[in-house]
Amino acid sequence: MTFSKLSSTLARVGTLSAALLAPAIAFAQDATTAAAAAPVPDKGDTAFMFISTILVLFMLVPGLALFYGGLVRSKNMLSVLMQCTMIGAVVMLLWVFYGYSFAFGGGTSPYWGGTAKMFLSGVSTSTTAATFSKGVVIPEFIFMLFQMTFAAITPALIIGAFAERIKFGASVLFCALWATFVYFPIAHMVWDSNGMLFKMGALDFAGGTVVHINAGIAGLVGAILVGKRVGFGKDMMAPHSMTLTMVGASMLWVGWFGFNAGSNLEASGGAMLATVNTFVATAAAIISWSVVETFTRGKASMLGGASGMVAGLVAITPAAGIAGPMGAVVMGLIVSPLCYFFVSVVKNKFGYDDTADVFGVHCIGGIFGALATGIFASASLGGIGYAEGVTMSSQLMVQLTAVVTTILWSGIGSAILYKVVDIIIGLRVAPEAEREGLDLASHGEAAYHNS
Repeated sequence: MTFSKLSSTLARVGTLSAALLAPAIAFAQDATTAAAAAPVPDKGDTAFMFISTILVLFMLVPGLALFYGGLVRSKNMLSVLMQCTMIGAVVMLLWVFYGYSFAFGGGTSPYWGGTAKMFLSGVSTSTTAATFSKGVVIPEFIFMLFQMTFAAITPALIIGAFAERIKFGASVLFCALWATFVYFPIAHMVWDSNGMLFKMGALDFAGGTVVHINAGIAGLVGAILVGKRVGFGKDMMAPHSMTLTMVGASMLWVGWFGFNAGSNLEASGGAMLATVNTFVATAAAIISWSVVETFTRGKASMLGGASGMVAGLVAITPAAGIAGPMGAVVMGLIVSPLCYFFVSVVKNKFGYDDTADVFGVHCIGGIFGALATGIFASASLGGIGYAEGVTMSSQLMVQLTAVVTTILWSGIGSAILYKVVDIIIGLRVAPEAEREGLDLASHGEAAYHNS
């Protein structure tokens, strides 16, 4: 073979080899490009969300449990602690079974997220969830867990409205059903990109509608349907330990930084704005409630201080990362007189027995906060501003729509679910058990012993 023929043969072999290898080379190049383009979770944001998630758990146990426990009589202390603990545990499992999918399953329905992520199908250490910044992600596991703590604490808020007279099993069953048919759909409607209220442009940074109005109206319906406590209006029913209520309220305030700042989903300026607002709105509400009490009762009480603390936290929740600090102060100053009026005047006027003032503080404070968010979002008032083409009046109408939708969905849904539970196992304990106290009657133990 001559040199020229050998060269020609080698050239043809090289061309053939290149042609055969081209698909493999292209695949390898595409894989490399895809790997380079895949978003990598930010470790700082992930750590921030982990801490925020633990803080929200701290709000439920022991925060809310102690807050409610101190507000009831000593013979019912453990029953409240047990209800908060068990409800939280049950809803956590429901969340990973189907709640996460129903709320954030990726479905296109405006009312629920579908079944694609039931039992955490498709959720792994490699899947991610987007934050508010373009291209920034966190592990989907931590997003799922953060939202799980919201789902766990929200139904537990309800039980304060009918504490001291409901069956333990009835409270747990109702909250499990309520989470399924009320909370998960509302969470999807407000916070999922395909949700009805989300698409309308409703602003709810950390749960004014999803958590507080939702639970507050369910509490009112429950207080009415379960009925008044035996001896209500006649017997002494003052909180048995304002010390524990103060401890619980303080834990709620600390945990609320995870609740509000964590809803930013990343450790950025938005989270710090939510942190500032959670400080100043709450401080303003404490002062405001105490001032109102001083003028109306002549003395500022610790119960009032704790109530103002929670009212301020409730009000700023939907606006935490949206309003400016001065707007947050104004919201805190206004919410306490409003809640105080419902707790001290409206409740007495209509005679319903809302043990821990779930409606008067959470629902009313949540309604005010949701509507005020539409106002204080304005850049002219120090907020982050509205979306393009949105005015204060149009945003306020969207906020009102979100409030009314939540009240109707939760109010009607809750009434139906209370009736279902009443038919299945009955809502209320026997009068003898109520007089004895639910600690002994329902759990066979006592929180305190004389000897």
